[in-house]
Amino acid sequence: MTVTVGGVPLEEPLPDTSALVHAHPQFRESAARLTTQPPKVVGPVGLLYVQQREMAVTVPHDKNVSILGSEDATTCIILVLRHTTSGAVGLAHCDGAGTEEGLVTLISRIQELALGYPEGRMQLQLVGGYLDANNYTEELFYNILHVFHKQPIEIELITACVSDVNTVVRNGIHAPIIYGVGFNVKTGEIFPATFPDKGPEQSLRTARHLSASQPTMLDVYDCGLGLLRIGPFSYQPLRGVDLWLEQSDDIILQHLSTSPQVEPPHFTMQIRAALKYIQENPFPAVTVFRENRPHYYRRDELTGIWTPFSEN
Repeated sequence: MTVTVGGVPLEEPLPDTSALVHAHPQFRESAARLTTQPPKVVGPVGLLYVQQREMAVTVPHDKNVSILGSEDATTCIILVLRHTTSGAVGLAHCDGAGTEEGLVTLISRIQELALGYPEGRMQLQLVGGYLDANNYTEELFYNILHVFHKQPIEIELITACVSDVNTVVRNGIHAPIIYGVGFNVKTGEIFPATFPDKGPEQSLRTARHLSASQPTMLDVYDCGLGLLRIGPFSYQPLRGVDLWLEQSDDIILQHLSTSPQVEPPHFTMQIRAALKYIQENPFPAVTVFRENRPHYYRRDELTGIWTPFSEN
């Protein structure tokens, strides 16, 4: 099948973002509506936060999740795919690693949740990334659309707030306008957002995507059981981690970011915490995921916070 815009198939080879927006000016208009909204500050209650190189899928009647969200996207793209009839929806934070495998899994999860519902459409929204000097966002945009174009279903692209239309110039430097989005799974609303609480085990989850040995997208939620699921996974011991931790914030920023000039202020703090985690747990299969068991969290009914859950 193919990716469509307003019922019309997108041509192959797929266009870059400027060609897409030129041919379909409604994307510039919808991007302007998004980028002029101030970001909402979303608290932890009802939130399922999806980190870089992760995805999650749920349904509108999920009592544990009302908002799917992700942020800290500079050269990354945050993707929302929703089935119109069932409301089954998935959010993925794509950084270019494991894109095809991850998105095929995302489609499959949504289709499973949409079984038994009358026919509906798959609608795709892309937000994030900017006109970066290395064209990381443009390449990622092309790869994402190419993956969807190859699938045996029709997917309607309804939002493309990426690259050029998500770029502002400050002091001669290109930067993203929107770094994060939330998606209300009950209403279908997408909105710019920031998340002071990004959920459990952030340092472990960041350590995973710092490692080149983990080029896959992690599915972090079982909506049937209402459980946030982390791991099991491994990463290669990071050579020179002690030396990295001795470096200045500027050195870490310049060498461990794809977009050092436009990272959010907390970037180096998060990376330091992840490096420290790797230093303390160089072999997570031994010290973190004992017996190869995932870490599970469920929503506490009183506080609304994700709390550790044991199957035993």
